[in-house]
Amino acid sequence: MTADITLADFETARQKLAPHIRRTPQMEFLLDNDLLVSAKLENLQISGSFKIRGALNTVLGLSKEELGQGLVTASGGNHGMGVATAGAMTGTKTTIFLPKSTPPSKIEKLQKIATEVIVEGAVWDDANALALAAAEKGMRYVHPFADTTVIAGQGTLGLEILEDAPDLDVLLVAIGGGGLISGVAAAAKAIKPSIKVIGVEAAGAPTLRNSIDAGELVTLEKIETQAGSLAPRRSEDINFRIISSLVDDILLVSDTEMKSAAEWLWQNVGLGVELSAAAAIAALQSRRFNPPPAAKIGVIICGAGPDGFDRL
Repeated sequence: MTADITLADFETARQKLAPHIRRTPQMEFLLDNDLLVSAKLENLQISGSFKIRGALNTVLGLSKEELGQGLVTASGGNHGMGVATAGAMTGTKTTIFLPKSTPPSKIEKLQKIATEVIVEGAVWDDANALALAAAEKGMRYVHPFADTTVIAGQGTLGLEILEDAPDLDVLLVAIGGGGLISGVAAAAKAIKPSIKVIGVEAAGAPTLRNSIDAGELVTLEKIETQAGSLAPRRSEDINFRIISSLVDDILLVSDTEMKSAAEWLWQNVGLGVELSAAAAIAALQSRRFNPPPAAKIGVIICGAGPDGFDRL
């Protein structure tokens, strides 16, 4: 366990979130290469992804004064939906900044629920700079990954996964900024220290892989992936510390491999997911990760969306 966050933080977050979110199902299916996986279906979560867990856990902890300021964030789409949904639940105004790389379907969805949606900047980091500027003028900023309450909310997934599938030996988790894997790794290893947690990044945005290799946070010069949810140019200190300590390896998958995995999930399992949500399956299908013989494998299908089909 890391000093940044404890098992008690995850349990507290779960109690806060339970009345408001879905406990999504765990589903087993066999891949074409005969690997059996146990998948946590967060694509069925309200707002369309796991992001509601962290966003709502943060928002429910704010004072009336903070809520009165309105909420602001930057997102590739899913975190924005989480913040906008949390805002709707609490009667709070929300402003969401999105990069121009955001799929049109996510922009349209957000425009129906957020108070204001602003599409500006090439990648998440550009949109985030604008969100931070808005926060300096008085709005309450909700970070998508570098906040202990966000990480605690995402980590509730680790609690549910190991309750439903306690025999898992390996858990594969997609990485964008690192909030999901930070929470899941910390929660899962607090319960079952022997479990291996493997991160999966887009090869065109190896933010954490490069940082781990360098031994310090690095900023990518460019982003070369269409999986916008996996595409910040830089993570943050808290995520780097947790991931360095608790994540056993980070693998890279191509957009083509994620596209193939997303199509496979639709055709064979009936799951419509975005590119980033197919990252863990892509790592297994492509054999970029070869699990030990007889290992019980878990994956997180982290978000719904048509961009697994309408990209590339």
